[in-house]
Amino acid sequence: MINPLNIFKIGDLRRRLLAIVGLLAVFRIMAAVPVPGVDVLRLEELLAGSQLLGFLNLFSGGGLSNLSIVMLGVGPYITATIIMQLLTIVFPNLKKLYFEEGEIGRAKFNRLSRLITVPLAAVQSYGFINFLNSRGVFFNLTPSTLLFDVLIVTAGSIALMWIGELITEYKFGNGVSLIILAGIVSGLPQAIQASFFSLQSGTLDPAAIIAFLVIALIVIGGVVFITEGERKIPVSYARRVRGNKLYGGVSTYLPLRVNQAGVIPIIFAISILLFPQFIAQAAVLISPAVSLVLNGWANAFFNNLLLYGLAYFVLVVVFTYFYTAVTFDPKEISKNLQQAGGFVPGLRPGDQTSSFLSKVINRTTLFGSLFLGAIAVLPLVVQGFFPNLSFLTIGGTSLLIVVSVALETMRQVESQLTIRAYD
Repeated sequence: MINPLNIFKIGDLRRRLLAIVGLLAVFRIMAAVPVPGVDVLRLEELLAGSQLLGFLNLFSGGGLSNLSIVMLGVGPYITATIIMQLLTIVFPNLKKLYFEEGEIGRAKFNRLSRLITVPLAAVQSYGFINFLNSRGVFFNLTPSTLLFDVLIVTAGSIALMWIGELITEYKFGNGVSLIILAGIVSGLPQAIQASFFSLQSGTLDPAAIIAFLVIALIVIGGVVFITEGERKIPVSYARRVRGNKLYGGVSTYLPLRVNQAGVIPIIFAISILLFPQFIAQAAVLISPAVSLVLNGWANAFFNNLLLYGLAYFVLVVVFTYFYTAVTFDPKEISKNLQQAGGFVPGLRPGDQTSSFLSKVINRTTLFGSLFLGAIAVLPLVVQGFFPNLSFLTIGGTSLLIVVSVALETMRQVESQLTIRAYD
């Protein structure tokens, strides 16, 4: 068992970790810099009274709570990534670029995603600032001030996208996920303090805290169980003679995780759920009245627990399958095994092995996606029985993201330590 604390004893890994901490600190500093002319009290009222804005604040990594220059967070980049991955289904050339051209192809694919992020961030910032202005959040928003704010917020989103990619390059986890995690964790002291004062004043029932803690334990246990669960496929390697040496003749296994996609389906699902809000913001360019109507529909959707919960569950399941299909190609795995002289006992290399791997991954992903979707909507179910526990909706999703990202990061850390141990 490798001790994760050994990361501080290895110079290269310690420098990487400190660089990631520094980049996350830069993000938190940016999240504390507000755009000018904001009515803070009115903003707090809106955030407290709207579950939709609460989710937007979660998705922005806490940048929306004070209308900072990174109020959009990594939302535009995630939306651009989803659009590009969906386009691989429509355009064969994009699919070939992503799957068949290796690291160079994926680098080009990511470059296109970054280019799409810029107009998405500009449109979303324009629409969102106009929407908040219609709710009285800005004191005096002139056309020149609006243009300046849009440029600043768009630049903030692009800078955050760049920070996320830098973090990913250090191979200690996904940069976008870690940015969202940092935003959630940064809000914990304030949430604990607010809960403590609410308990003292009698506005919060102690049963609510107990319910939240019980759900938290269920979510943590469930996410750990699913994330760490795997199906081990036995693999044997044929003996080969090269010169005077004998290679192969060993048996190992191919681990197929129950949830290959990690936390990405949850982030994608929330992004798609927030897409109607993005459409409402973009509608400001056509008609402010239409934008207000669409925003009203979006709020009504989020306040309908049954409809919202069903959509959330289905999207988590669908994106678990979608992202697993993107990242795990049975034909490619079968081809690599065959080239290395490996085979699954009882199966012929090639198509038969590929078909077997597809069947296994579909079954394990079904269980993992259903379980992940159930945990995602569990706080909504509890809120349906206890309407006064509205904070559970956002708190449960935050907990789900925190646990999943922490497990994925720890796995990356252990992988890096294992490589150094062999060296």
